[in-house]
Amino acid sequence: MPINRQEHDNSEDTMVDKTSQFLTFTIAGEHFGMDLHQTREIIEYAGITKVPLMPKFISGVINLRGEVVPVIDLSVRLGRKPITIHKRTCVIVIELHTSEQYCVLGLLADAVNEVIDISASDIEEAPAFGAKIRAEFIQGIAKKDGEFIVLLDAEKTLSPRELAHLVEAELQ
Repeated sequence: MPINRQEHDNSEDTMVDKTSQFLTFTIAGEHFGMDLHQTREIIEYAGITKVPLMPKFISGVINLRGEVVPVIDLSVRLGRKPITIHKRTCVIVIELHTSEQYCVLGLLADAVNEVIDISASDIEEAPAFGAKIRAEFIQGIAKKDGEFIVLLDAEKTLSPRELAHLVEAELQ
């Protein structure tokens, strides 16, 4: 009797190690990564328009071809000091699609490094304690060329709902 490959647990499909692409970037000397599919573009830092009464992690807004895009200082959002602007500073423009809404955000980074392929088996779970970042922000940790890369979960780190609540709290 032939084996039905769709019902057999050892089919080639279940043995394939899924690989995902991540955009890697640096903040304060630490390496981070974010799912490449969420990245719209990377632009050179050319200044940001400050908006009064915003939380410290919102640097301001930029005009991206007629679209007003809020810019988040990812360093501050992750509980660190603000990014120091220099010649390699850039804005990573991402698109978040949640069940609630769609939004475009800019993320300040010290530098963008490269796009890398990481297989699912090379991603370890975030530590339950001892991390300098809220555990729910971390999708996992990967190692590349002897360096650890913290893979951020953009939908949790930059949740439009949570960001809106933080802005409201700052205004009160």
